Amino acid sequence: MAGYDRMRKGKNIVEPDRSLSHAGNFLLMLNGEKPSATAEKALDVALILHADHELNASTFAARVTAATLSDMHSAITSAIGALKGPLHGGANEAVMRMLFEIDKKGEDPVEYVSNLLNNKKKISGFGHRVYHTEDPRATHLRQMSRDLGRSANPKWYEMSAKIEQYMKNEKHLNANVDFYSASTYTTLGIDVDLFTPIFAVSRISGWTAHVIEQLDDNRLIRPRAEYIGPPYPNRYVPIDQR
Repeated sequence: MAGYDRMRKGKNIVEPDRSLSHAGNFLLMLNGEKPSATAEKALDVALILHADHELNASTFAARVTAATLSDMHSAITSAIGALKGPLHGGANEAVMRMLFEIDKKGEDPVEYVSNLLNNKKKISGFGHRVYHTEDPRATHLRQMSRDLGRSANPKWYEMSAKIEQYMKNEKHLNANVDFYSASTYTTLGIDVDLFTPIFAVSRISGWTAHVIEQLDDNRLIRPRAEYIGPPYPNRYVPIDQR
Protein backbone atom coordinates (compact mmCIF):
# COMPACT_ATOMS: atom_id res chain seq x y z
CA MET A 1 0.00 0.00 0.00
CA ALA A 2 2.89 2.34 0.74
CA GLY A 3 4.15 1.86 -2.82
CA TYR A 4 0.68 2.54 -4.20
CA ASP A 5 0.39 5.73 -2.14
CA ARG A 6 3.68 6.93 -3.55
CA MET A 7 2.49 6.16 -7.09
CA ARG A 8 -0.71 8.15 -6.54
CA LYS A 9 1.39 11.23 -5.84
CA GLY A 10 3.06 10.95 -9.26
CA LYS A 11 2.14 13.26 -12.10
CA ASN A 12 0.87 10.52 -14.42
CA ILE A 13 -1.69 8.92 -12.09
CA VAL A 14 -5.30 9.43 -13.18
CA GLU A 15 -7.94 8.67 -10.58
CA PRO A 16 -11.21 7.02 -11.67
CA ASP A 17 -14.38 9.07 -11.89
CA ARG A 18 -17.37 7.42 -10.18
CA SER A 19 -19.76 9.30 -12.44
CA LEU A 20 -18.42 7.41 -15.46
CA SER A 21 -19.11 3.86 -16.61
CA HIS A 22 -16.45 1.14 -16.75
CA ALA A 23 -15.77 2.03 -20.40
CA GLY A 24 -15.70 5.74 -19.62
CA ASN A 25 -13.18 5.26 -16.81
CA PHE A 26 -11.02 3.10 -19.05
CA LEU A 27 -10.75 5.95 -21.56
CA LEU A 28 -10.28 8.54 -18.83
CA MET A 29 -7.41 6.66 -17.22
CA LEU A 30 -5.89 5.76 -20.59
CA ASN A 31 -5.98 9.20 -22.22
CA GLY A 32 -5.95 11.46 -19.16
CA GLU A 33 -9.11 13.34 -20.06
CA LYS A 34 -12.82 12.76 -19.64
CA PRO A 35 -14.26 11.11 -22.75
CA SER A 36 -17.24 12.47 -24.64
CA ALA A 37 -20.57 10.68 -24.32
CA THR A 38 -20.09 9.38 -27.87
CA ALA A 39 -16.65 7.96 -27.06
CA GLU A 40 -17.87 6.36 -23.83
CA LYS A 41 -20.79 4.71 -25.61
CA ALA A 42 -18.55 3.54 -28.48
CA LEU A 43 -16.16 1.66 -26.21
CA ASP A 44 -19.03 0.28 -24.14
CA VAL A 45 -20.70 -1.09 -27.28
CA ALA A 46 -17.38 -2.51 -28.53
CA LEU A 47 -16.77 -4.34 -25.24
CA ILE A 48 -20.26 -5.85 -25.38
CA LEU A 49 -19.87 -6.93 -29.01
CA HIS A 50 -16.53 -8.64 -28.29
CA ALA A 51 -17.66 -10.41 -25.11
CA ASP A 52 -18.51 -13.75 -26.71
CA HIS A 53 -18.92 -15.34 -30.13
CA GLU A 54 -19.58 -19.10 -30.03
CA LEU A 55 -16.65 -21.54 -30.54
CA ASN A 56 -14.07 -19.25 -32.10
CA ALA A 57 -10.41 -20.27 -31.93
CA SER A 58 -9.62 -18.78 -28.51
CA THR A 59 -12.82 -20.02 -26.87
CA PHE A 60 -12.24 -23.51 -28.26
CA ALA A 61 -8.65 -23.41 -26.96
CA ALA A 62 -9.96 -22.51 -23.49
CA ARG A 63 -12.50 -25.35 -23.54
CA VAL A 64 -9.92 -27.89 -24.71
CA THR A 65 -7.65 -26.95 -21.81
CA ALA A 66 -10.54 -26.96 -19.33
CA ALA A 67 -11.62 -30.39 -20.61
CA THR A 68 -8.40 -31.89 -19.23
CA LEU A 69 -9.54 -30.65 -15.79
CA SER A 70 -6.78 -28.07 -15.74
CA ASP A 71 -7.44 -24.86 -13.78
CA MET A 72 -9.25 -21.70 -14.89
CA HIS A 73 -6.03 -19.66 -15.19
CA SER A 74 -4.48 -22.21 -17.56
CA ALA A 75 -7.62 -22.30 -19.71
CA ILE A 76 -7.67 -18.50 -20.04
CA THR A 77 -3.94 -18.48 -20.82
CA SER A 78 -4.60 -20.92 -23.66
CA ALA A 79 -7.32 -18.60 -24.96
CA ILE A 80 -5.00 -15.59 -24.85
CA GLY A 81 -2.35 -17.50 -26.81
CA ALA A 82 -4.88 -18.24 -29.57
CA LEU A 83 -6.23 -14.68 -29.54
CA LYS A 84 -2.76 -13.30 -30.19
CA GLY A 85 -2.72 -14.65 -33.75
CA PRO A 86 -3.24 -12.18 -36.62
CA LEU A 87 -6.05 -14.32 -38.03
CA HIS A 88 -8.00 -13.96 -34.77
CA GLY A 89 -7.55 -11.13 -32.25
CA GLY A 90 -4.76 -9.44 -34.18
CA ALA A 91 -6.81 -8.84 -37.34
CA ASN A 92 -7.89 -5.31 -36.38
CA GLU A 93 -4.24 -4.42 -35.75
CA ALA A 94 -3.48 -5.42 -39.35
CA VAL A 95 -6.38 -3.28 -40.59
CA MET A 96 -5.15 -0.20 -38.76
CA ARG A 97 -1.54 -0.65 -39.83
CA MET A 98 -2.81 -0.79 -43.42
CA LEU A 99 -4.72 2.48 -42.92
CA PHE A 100 -1.63 4.08 -41.38
CA GLU A 101 0.44 2.99 -44.38
CA ILE A 102 -2.10 4.39 -46.86
CA ASP A 103 -2.19 7.70 -44.97
CA LYS A 104 1.59 7.89 -44.69
CA LYS A 105 2.07 7.37 -48.43
CA GLY A 106 -0.83 9.65 -49.31
CA GLU A 107 -2.27 6.99 -51.61
CA ASP A 108 -5.84 6.44 -52.69
CA PRO A 109 -7.30 3.71 -50.43
CA VAL A 110 -8.96 1.87 -53.31
CA GLU A 111 -5.82 1.85 -55.46
CA TYR A 112 -3.73 0.66 -52.51
CA VAL A 113 -6.07 -2.25 -51.76
CA SER A 114 -6.38 -3.09 -55.46
CA ASN A 115 -2.58 -3.37 -55.70
CA LEU A 116 -2.50 -5.66 -52.68
CA LEU A 117 -5.11 -7.93 -54.21
CA ASN A 118 -3.27 -8.00 -57.54
CA ASN A 119 -0.22 -9.20 -55.63
CA LYS A 120 -2.26 -11.96 -53.95
CA LYS A 121 -2.12 -10.26 -50.54
CA LYS A 122 -4.83 -10.77 -47.94
CA ILE A 123 -6.95 -7.79 -46.84
CA SER A 124 -7.70 -8.15 -43.14
CA GLY A 125 -11.15 -7.35 -41.80
CA PHE A 126 -13.24 -8.99 -44.53
CA GLY A 127 -15.12 -12.27 -44.71
CA HIS A 128 -16.16 -14.54 -41.88
CA ARG A 129 -16.34 -18.26 -41.26
CA VAL A 130 -19.88 -18.00 -39.86
CA TYR A 131 -21.46 -15.01 -41.59
CA HIS A 132 -22.06 -15.06 -45.34
CA THR A 133 -23.77 -11.67 -45.17
CA GLU A 134 -22.60 -8.73 -43.07
CA ASP A 135 -21.26 -9.49 -39.63
CA PRO A 136 -23.95 -7.93 -37.38
CA ARG A 137 -21.25 -6.63 -35.05
CA ALA A 138 -19.71 -4.69 -37.95
CA THR A 139 -23.02 -2.86 -38.42
CA HIS A 140 -22.73 -1.28 -34.97
CA LEU A 141 -18.99 -0.62 -35.17
CA ARG A 142 -19.39 1.13 -38.52
CA GLN A 143 -21.85 3.50 -36.91
CA MET A 144 -19.52 4.05 -33.95
CA SER A 145 -16.60 4.80 -36.27
CA ARG A 146 -18.73 7.25 -38.26
CA ASP A 147 -20.11 9.01 -35.17
CA LEU A 148 -16.68 9.34 -33.58
CA GLY A 149 -15.21 10.68 -36.81
CA ARG A 150 -17.75 13.50 -36.89
CA SER A 151 -16.51 14.84 -33.57
CA ALA A 152 -12.82 13.99 -33.95
CA ASN A 153 -10.85 12.86 -37.02
CA PRO A 154 -13.08 11.58 -39.84
CA LYS A 155 -10.32 10.35 -42.15
CA TRP A 156 -10.04 6.84 -40.70
CA TYR A 157 -13.75 6.21 -41.16
CA GLU A 158 -13.76 7.74 -44.65
CA MET A 159 -10.81 5.60 -45.78
CA SER A 160 -12.43 2.51 -44.29
CA ALA A 161 -15.76 3.21 -46.01
CA LYS A 162 -14.07 3.48 -49.43
CA ILE A 163 -12.21 0.22 -48.91
CA GLU A 164 -15.34 -1.54 -47.70
CA GLN A 165 -17.34 -0.49 -50.77
CA TYR A 166 -14.55 -1.61 -53.08
CA MET A 167 -14.28 -5.03 -51.42
CA LYS A 168 -18.05 -5.47 -51.68
CA ASN A 169 -18.09 -4.58 -55.36
CA GLU A 170 -14.97 -6.43 -56.46
CA LYS A 171 -14.71 -9.42 -54.14
CA HIS A 172 -18.27 -9.68 -52.79
CA LEU A 173 -16.85 -9.73 -49.26
CA ASN A 174 -18.45 -8.02 -46.29
CA ALA A 175 -16.66 -6.28 -43.44
CA ASN A 176 -16.34 -8.29 -40.24
CA VAL A 177 -16.05 -7.16 -36.62
CA ASP A 178 -12.33 -6.41 -36.96
CA PHE A 179 -12.56 -3.96 -39.85
CA TYR A 180 -14.38 -1.05 -38.20
CA SER A 181 -13.13 -1.80 -34.70
CA ALA A 182 -9.72 -0.63 -35.98
CA SER A 183 -10.83 2.91 -36.88
CA THR A 184 -13.10 3.04 -33.81
CA TYR A 185 -10.28 2.22 -31.38
CA THR A 186 -7.83 4.60 -33.04
CA THR A 187 -10.29 7.49 -32.95
CA LEU A 188 -10.80 6.73 -29.24
CA GLY A 189 -7.07 7.34 -28.72
CA ILE A 190 -6.17 3.68 -28.23
CA ASP A 191 -2.74 2.59 -29.45
CA VAL A 192 -2.63 -0.26 -31.97
CA ASP A 193 -0.59 -2.42 -29.59
CA LEU A 194 -3.51 -2.32 -27.15
CA PHE A 195 -6.14 -3.55 -29.63
CA THR A 196 -5.73 -7.25 -28.80
CA PRO A 197 -5.41 -6.75 -25.02
CA ILE A 198 -8.68 -4.76 -25.08
CA PHE A 199 -10.26 -7.59 -27.06
CA ALA A 200 -9.14 -9.91 -24.23
CA VAL A 201 -10.51 -7.53 -21.57
CA SER A 202 -13.92 -7.97 -23.17
CA ARG A 203 -13.72 -11.63 -24.23
CA ILE A 204 -12.61 -12.88 -20.81
CA SER A 205 -16.26 -12.85 -19.70
CA GLY A 206 -17.12 -15.19 -22.56
CA TRP A 207 -14.09 -17.39 -21.99
CA THR A 208 -14.82 -17.88 -18.31
CA ALA A 209 -18.49 -18.64 -19.01
CA HIS A 210 -17.45 -21.34 -21.49
CA VAL A 211 -14.91 -22.82 -19.08
CA ILE A 212 -17.51 -23.00 -16.30
CA GLU A 213 -19.98 -24.62 -18.68
CA GLN A 214 -17.33 -27.12 -19.79
CA LEU A 215 -16.51 -28.10 -16.22
CA ASP A 216 -20.18 -28.40 -15.22
CA ASP A 217 -20.64 -31.32 -17.63
CA ASN A 218 -17.14 -32.19 -18.66
CA ARG A 219 -15.99 -34.56 -21.33
CA LEU A 220 -12.43 -34.67 -22.62
CA ILE A 221 -12.26 -32.97 -26.03
CA ARG A 222 -10.22 -35.34 -28.19
CA PRO A 223 -10.54 -34.89 -31.99
CA ARG A 224 -9.45 -37.83 -34.13
CA ALA A 225 -6.94 -37.63 -36.96
CA GLU A 226 -7.13 -39.61 -40.20
CA TYR A 227 -3.80 -40.86 -41.56
CA ILE A 228 -3.40 -40.10 -45.27
CA GLY A 229 0.33 -40.85 -45.67
CA PRO A 230 2.06 -43.77 -47.47
CA PRO A 231 0.32 -47.14 -47.04
CA TYR A 232 1.56 -49.53 -44.38
CA PRO A 233 3.78 -51.40 -43.94
CA ASN A 234 6.67 -49.10 -44.81
CA ARG A 235 10.05 -50.62 -45.52
CA TYR A 236 12.63 -49.49 -42.96
CA VAL A 237 15.77 -48.03 -44.55
CA PRO A 238 18.88 -48.01 -42.32
CA ILE A 239 20.19 -44.52 -41.61
CA ASP A 240 23.53 -45.11 -43.38
CA GLN A 241 21.65 -46.03 -46.56
CA ARG A 242 19.37 -42.99 -46.70
